[in-house]
Amino acid sequence: MRVITPKKKLLLFGAGKVGKSLIGQLFSHSGYEVVFVDVDDTLVNALNEKRSYLIEIIAGQEKKILVDNVRAVHGNDVEQVAFEIATADVVATAIGVNNLRYIYATLAKGLLKRRDMKRGSLDIIIFENLRNSSNIFRPGLRHHLPRDYPMESLVGLVETSTDKIVPTMSKRVKNGDPLNVIAEFFKLVYVDKTAFKGEIPLVESLIFTENLPAYFDRKFFTLNMGHALTAYLGYLTGLSTVFDSINDEYIKKTVESAMLESGRVLIKEYPQEFNEDTHTEYIANLIQRFNNVALYDTVFRVGRDITRKLSRNDRLIGSLLLGVKHGLVSPNIALGVAAGMLFRAKDENGELFHKDQHFAEDIYPLGVDYVLREVCGLNPSYPQEAQLIDNIKRAHKFLLKKFKI
Repeated sequence: MRVITPKKKLLLFGAGKVGKSLIGQLFSHSGYEVVFVDVDDTLVNALNEKRSYLIEIIAGQEKKILVDNVRAVHGNDVEQVAFEIATADVVATAIGVNNLRYIYATLAKGLLKRRDMKRGSLDIIIFENLRNSSNIFRPGLRHHLPRDYPMESLVGLVETSTDKIVPTMSKRVKNGDPLNVIAEFFKLVYVDKTAFKGEIPLVESLIFTENLPAYFDRKFFTLNMGHALTAYLGYLTGLSTVFDSINDEYIKKTVESAMLESGRVLIKEYPQEFNEDTHTEYIANLIQRFNNVALYDTVFRVGRDITRKLSRNDRLIGSLLLGVKHGLVSPNIALGVAAGMLFRAKDENGELFHKDQHFAEDIYPLGVDYVLREVCGLNPSYPQEAQLIDNIKRAHKFLLKKFKI
């Protein structure tokens, strides 16, 4: 008589682009049953009807990957979601940082049920695009648990960093199966090895590291910074896609130079993780991925939300400040900040992103000094930050002249 070993189960909050194209794929292909939690009736019903979906991989030659052994639970069915948490081998989130607050109560209910069932510890892998995401997650979840619940020993809050680019889906894909998703082939995820309370899952393409901040900073200050700079300069040049932008000679040279600047900073900050050769190889890979015409990634999608992307701890100013720490100057990244101030790309309906409209109409007219102080968080009273302000203002004047604004 053949003995069938029960499959392990991942409970995943979020059946969106990242959830399906990355996390669902990796865990399903590693032998896990993937149970999605979502509040989109169409997605939940389709997942339960088909129990599978397709990922259209676009990288040179197109191919489709089947992801099966999946199902879904509606997020409003709190009792069922709590049961799935109690019986899961691992939980993950991919719903956006601003939506995490909506799942804490349900997670707490599931954790208490799990304790009653004597199921032991549970690791929650946070696939959100935010450094130190566990610092947000921990108090939010703790608020919904009894004071005597030993959260620190029973719950692992595991941070991640991934370089995956998942663009807005084309109309062709949207008009087809609602479960289908397009993505690039790249699928590596760096995971904080030190945060697990239970068994570390054996899942393809998950790279476990004891120095996750290094890889998050590399992603943020090189990929995200370079991607944004490509979009900003692409808009100023009159281009609408990342592909067209990175094929412009001036833009490509500027973006490569900016990413080399961030690399020098990262090597100073994390000499045990990075060196000149590995970072040069990393940049070459990024340029190749930006150059993927089939993704049809728009400068609007990549560049939108100016105030967030120009804030003190984000991809541009954060990289500049890390450079200041190590006595390094990054003129091309400073140019990126100036270009971001001038970014006014519109969506397919000819409309600005609502927050960018507020920036363009209410913030930018108050002057560059105001933006650098109030949006970028730079303090002219500190000599090193005052120098950054001067560098960005000079770059701003240069761009106004170059693009005749």
